[in-house]
Amino acid sequence: MNVIPLVDEGLGNSAYVVDLGDGGALVIDPERDPRPYLGELERRKLTPRFVVETHLHADFVSGGRELVDAGAQLLAPAGSDLAYAHRPLGDGEVLDLGGLTLEVIATPGHTPEHLAYLLRDGSRPVALFSGGTLMAGGVARPDLLSAEQTEPLARAAYRSIHQRLLTLADDLAVYPTHGGGSFCSVAGGGQRTTTIGQERLSNPLLVDDPDEDTFVARLLVGLGSYPPYFLELRDVNRAGPTVHGPTPPAWPELDLDAFDAAVADGAEIVDVRQIGPFADGHVPGALSNPWRPPFATWLGWLVDRTRPVVFIVDDAIDRRDLVWAAMTVGFERLVGELAGGIDTWRQAGRQLATVPLVDAAGVDDRQVLDIRQTSEFAAGHVPGAAHVELGTLTQPTERIPDTSLLVHCGHGERAMSAASLLQRAGHKDVAVLAGGPDELGELEIGASA
Repeated sequence: MNVIPLVDEGLGNSAYVVDLGDGGALVIDPERDPRPYLGELERRKLTPRFVVETHLHADFVSGGRELVDAGAQLLAPAGSDLAYAHRPLGDGEVLDLGGLTLEVIATPGHTPEHLAYLLRDGSRPVALFSGGTLMAGGVARPDLLSAEQTEPLARAAYRSIHQRLLTLADDLAVYPTHGGGSFCSVAGGGQRTTTIGQERLSNPLLVDDPDEDTFVARLLVGLGSYPPYFLELRDVNRAGPTVHGPTPPAWPELDLDAFDAAVADGAEIVDVRQIGPFADGHVPGALSNPWRPPFATWLGWLVDRTRPVVFIVDDAIDRRDLVWAAMTVGFERLVGELAGGIDTWRQAGRQLATVPLVDAAGVDDRQVLDIRQTSEFAAGHVPGAAHVELGTLTQPTERIPDTSLLVHCGHGERAMSAASLLQRAGHKDVAVLAGGPDELGELEIGASA
């Protein structure tokens, strides 16, 4: 038995391929792009026999149906109410995997239908696939369904962890789906896997054996904002995404007339070039979302996923990766890219917008605008800085000072996204700091304004 993690650093999630030892494989919680899983299976000469979901995912579109198309049987919590062929699972069921067995454990908390899976070799437990119920240094958040269900789910998480999972052996390996960097998680660091004993001793939500009320208070105080598409993808996964196989849909190159027509028809312009080229010249009104691991999260946060999208791309970007990343967070109306990119726009004599990209010496008398998450701002910020989370800038806000602005985040990418939104909203004098707040001097610790 061999467990192979496949990590999406951008979304902060892990899927797992389990070599069953007989030429077959089990895949747990795959994302929509099937290439990593199919590639791993091919390298190891394994056939996908089972694909298992721990819960209805809110942060990504599942790749389960893609693996069914490759020959696997889909297994999912009975409470998921999937609208397509699968085997529904309930608490206490035991699945024969051909030498190994998989025991189903109901663990509501992150979601009502959530299941964990205990893998056994004979009678010996060898791995727990915990989904979001228990993760390294945290648990997955209980507030993604509604405010009314948040506390009941937090209490369910306490019972799932204490009555079901912490009864398992301390040395049992735990393989969570969510991890550090996932907006589904509460707390958690860079560690992806753990053990029952390690979490019992060091998980901040579990130290000192808290009672239910203490656990719930710890859990709920750690909740921050999350992308709006989280409220939609459970329904997408319940209905079932379109199956494409390893080749994504066609990616058209649009001439200027076709590009203009798409924009006139309501398409969002997303420029995925890095911040330097965007600063030097971009299509007015375009959203800057540089290609990097968190690209998909911010695409889903800043753009309505039901809206058509056209892209400004350069040669540094693999178009297949771009398409799969967008579809993984639920985008289907991908119209294509401007053929020739920004050079086509420039050579046609079209107007270009620019954003000054400055270092600390270029701050001048600008008002500093910090657009990081509230937890980041509270951990240390420039004295006198205004604070608005990037994710709120798609809506008009009176909290943005009507003055010359210096926008910053941690490295510059999110700040350029913010600057592009501010430009679109009519702010005339916006610059971006190429770096983080520590470059502007000593930081102040405290809550967000």
